[in-house]
Amino acid sequence: MLNNDVLRSVRFMLDLSDAKLVEIAKLAGHEVDKATMQSFLKKDTELDYAECDDITMANFLDGLVYFRRGKDESRPAQPIELPVTNNLVLKKLRVAFELKDDDIYAMLADAGFEVSKPELSALFRKKDHKHFRPCGDQFLRNFLKGLTLRVRKV
Repeated sequence: MLNNDVLRSVRFMLDLSDAKLVEIAKLAGHEVDKATMQSFLKKDTELDYAECDDITMANFLDGLVYFRRGKDESRPAQPIELPVTNNLVLKKLRVAFELKDDDIYAMLADAGFEVSKPELSALFRKKDHKHFRPCGDQFLRNFLKGLTLRVRKV
C-alpha cells in the first residue's frame, strides 16, 4: 500500500489537521514542512501531488506512537526501520493504538474481513522467521478500515 494512502487514512481516522501531522512527524525528530505534508495528502491525479518517502513515513509512524502513548525520555530512540512495508505499518499502528490480538480480530470482523490466529501472528513475526507472512494491501486496507470504525465510532 502506498505511504500516502496510509497517511490519508490515519489523518481521517484521528481527524488531524495538516499542522498536527507535521507536529507528529517532528516528535520523532523528522522535519517536514506543511506544504510538503499537504502534497503527500493529495490524490495522485491532483496537481502538486508528491509521493511520501519511506524515511518520512517511518518517522511519522514513530511520531504517532509517541503522540498516542507518550515518549519515554529515559530510553534512547529506536533507529527507524527501512524500507516501510505493510507489516511495519501494521506493527506500528498496533503499538500506537495499544491493540491486542482480540482487538484486531474484532476490528477486522467489523470491516467484514475474517482472519485466523495463525494468519495474524504470521504478520507480526520477524522477516527471517519460517512462519513470517508478508501483509498484503487488502489486509492493511481492511485493518485501517476496522481501526477507523473503532476510533471514530462510526
